[in-house]
Amino acid sequence: MAEKLKLHTLLGNYPNAAAIRNGDIKSGLIEFDIADVKVSNTAFKPLVREAKFDIAEIAIVTFLQAKAYNKPYVLIPATVVGRGQHHTIAYNPERGELKAAELTGKRVGVRAYTQTTGAWVRGFLADDYGVDPLKVQWVTFEDPHLAEYKDPDFVTRAPADKNLTQMLLDGEIDAAIVGDKIPDPRLKPLIPDADAVARNWAQTHGGVPINHMMVVRASIAQSRPDVVKEIYRMLYDSRRAVPPKADNGLLDPWRFGVEVNRRSLELVIDYSFRQKLIPRKFTVDELFDDVTRALA
Repeated sequence: MAEKLKLHTLLGNYPNAAAIRNGDIKSGLIEFDIADVKVSNTAFKPLVREAKFDIAEIAIVTFLQAKAYNKPYVLIPATVVGRGQHHTIAYNPERGELKAAELTGKRVGVRAYTQTTGAWVRGFLADDYGVDPLKVQWVTFEDPHLAEYKDPDFVTRAPADKNLTQMLLDGEIDAAIVGDKIPDPRLKPLIPDADAVARNWAQTHGGVPINHMMVVRASIAQSRPDVVKEIYRMLYDSRRAVPPKADNGLLDPWRFGVEVNRRSLELVIDYSFRQKLIPRKFTVDELFDDVTRALA
């Protein structure tokens, strides 16, 4: 029997990845050597700066930037993290009411300007609330994953001793993209009824926003299409082991295939270009190669 191909892998501990991580999904062709990384985004820098992994999850905006700087990876049409994003931006009501439409000219905190959640939220703010993201002063706390990318001049770095939540509480910033959980009970979501707004948005914009998809080393895709097909098969079987509570359509956060993800990818490409995250708009088909584009 031929020896299995061992693939150094970055894949988080998610319900839809559990069957791969615990060995329930098996293969006679490949073996996943999964890195011991607690939070996947902490490994995105070595992924895009050192090409450390053979197969990896990656934040979609980080991938678009990696594509712009010719990093040696190709996208697999497998979403492993997706969620509504409208609930992720908050403000401090103790310092006065604030509406989403009032953010132009304000100071808004975000972990990093290149963060995928931030790109989605800025897109919503621009298209649905009339905010000009290029006229917001974005206050950041981390470098971009791509060493080649430099933040635009409307992005500033918070002092090293500052904390995003505390700056929001102290009134040093007007709002902040705080992530999936509101970090302090004194804070309030900027967008009222955010979950309902997010569901409606997903139903009218091609699905739940994509956070992380999978990539494979381009040389593997070129030389071993059988391996890529097996990777996709295993990811898909693992995802099917835990169907999401939402319906199996636009509210599914783990969509597989190019066409079902096409509209979401078009939107995040458009948002990224408008926000000066990438130098040009890619087509969706450019993100894949002939092997990965045919996966479904």
